[in-house]
Amino acid sequence: MSRLISVIKSVHLYHPSITTDMAFPRTSGILLHPTSLPGRYGIGDLGAQAYRFVDFLIETQQTLWQILPLGPTGHGNSPYMCYSAMAGNPLLINLENLQSQGLLTAEELALTAPFSAVAVDYEAVSVFKLDALRKAATRFKKTADSTIEAEYKQFTQESSDWLEDYALFMAIKSINDNKPWSQWDTALARREPDAINRVRLELSDEILFHEFMQFQFWRQWLELKNYANDNGIQIVGDMPIYVAHDSADVWARPENFSLDEETLQPALMAGVPPDFFSETGQLWGNPTYNWEVIEANGFDWWLQRLRALLKQVDLIRIDHFRGFEAFWAVEEGQETAINGEWIEAPGVAFFEKVKAELGELPFLAEDLGLIDEKVEELRDRFDFPGMKILLFAFGGGPDNPYLPFNVSSNFAIYTGTHDNNTTVGWFDQATEPEKDTLATYVGPFSPENVHWAMIRLALGSVANQAVVPLQDLMGLGSEARMNTPGVGEGNWEWRYSEAMITSQMKSGLTQLTEVYGRARDRPDEETAS
Repeated sequence: MSRLISVIKSVHLYHPSITTDMAFPRTSGILLHPTSLPGRYGIGDLGAQAYRFVDFLIETQQTLWQILPLGPTGHGNSPYMCYSAMAGNPLLINLENLQSQGLLTAEELALTAPFSAVAVDYEAVSVFKLDALRKAATRFKKTADSTIEAEYKQFTQESSDWLEDYALFMAIKSINDNKPWSQWDTALARREPDAINRVRLELSDEILFHEFMQFQFWRQWLELKNYANDNGIQIVGDMPIYVAHDSADVWARPENFSLDEETLQPALMAGVPPDFFSETGQLWGNPTYNWEVIEANGFDWWLQRLRALLKQVDLIRIDHFRGFEAFWAVEEGQETAINGEWIEAPGVAFFEKVKAELGELPFLAEDLGLIDEKVEELRDRFDFPGMKILLFAFGGGPDNPYLPFNVSSNFAIYTGTHDNNTTVGWFDQATEPEKDTLATYVGPFSPENVHWAMIRLALGSVANQAVVPLQDLMGLGSEARMNTPGVGEGNWEWRYSEAMITSQMKSGLTQLTEVYGRARDRPDEETAS
């Protein structure tokens, strides 16, 4: 009897087998983006520390490693605003791996001054790593042996449906001072064939550089994923519903998006209307989808995107799931999200198409915020688990839907997410009624152990999946928060050191995981096997 959801079986480096079993077992895991891993070069990467983190998950009987989107980040460093919905972030490439391939020397990896071990300095990291990656790409072009050359050729051929546009997009950005594509020369912005053919020749070396980085990223990531899968760990990925306006996706397929034909800016911008948290709503600035065109083309771009993502991960959290039922659209020129309108999206037709083409897919629906019955009906029609956040549970009365006794099994329950404060940070700022409700609910606890009280609630709930941010497991405060929505600086920077994962933390997590029936090696399954 299989202990896990066999979402992707026998994963070949570039040939995923999309065979799914939608029975979600009782599991638990940790939320940690790879940028937060320890390492010498200022940012977490796909090297030895990533494997050690997987070993930590194995040792503590976890099943899930949840991450944020892995794409190449743009301005603000947000993984939810990437230059591509299908490419990987070159800053995650492990440089020692390239040294072992003979593509970098020890002298080239020497640091004149150490990077911060507690926060990512994206500007400094980018300068250092991209310089090293350029050296490696040049050496690769000259010295690659036939085996790795064949592997590289296989990758570029099998990824050509997104890689060619992405590499060309990034190459053109490099000669345009990284300006958004809508500000390029008109012929390039509108992809006129003569201009595109000319620039392909002129920028061939730069195009190869970006293809090389994608090859190395995917090679390293899939080796890490295979290691995790072989040891019973599944990767929970994250799919933002929208893509950045300044992305290869919008530039290459403008017909899929609501763009102004003259300015090439979003004619309809994505966001959410005013609510309890914001009087003016949230205006994200991404272009909304032209669903009529997308549906008429058989949802082909979306299927392409999902196939690429299913090579990266085993389960997919759909960010802003409600946008598949109806989305809030704000006209070009508006400065807030107040004056928008709900527009229906073809969610049922979309997911039916995905199911027909790719089989039963392992989606988790981020169904937080303004959710109505129609959104819940769409979620439940396809049996997608929803999300519950414990940090939302202790305001209001016993009918609060986030209280564990109000959560049904087909949900993933979290202490908090990347957009929330840490549990300790939340408790420090919580109202007295919230603290009193928590204390009444869980019984006596010391404030310094509030994170363990919340972890116990999550793992002890009936929700099939329970996920804890690593910061909560470590009992860290607001200084370890990953993202503060609406704040433009200082996000996505948190990192931990290896010494912060203690034996006491491991034993505590293992004990709770076993007590609440979420361990990977459950005695009942051993007997049934």
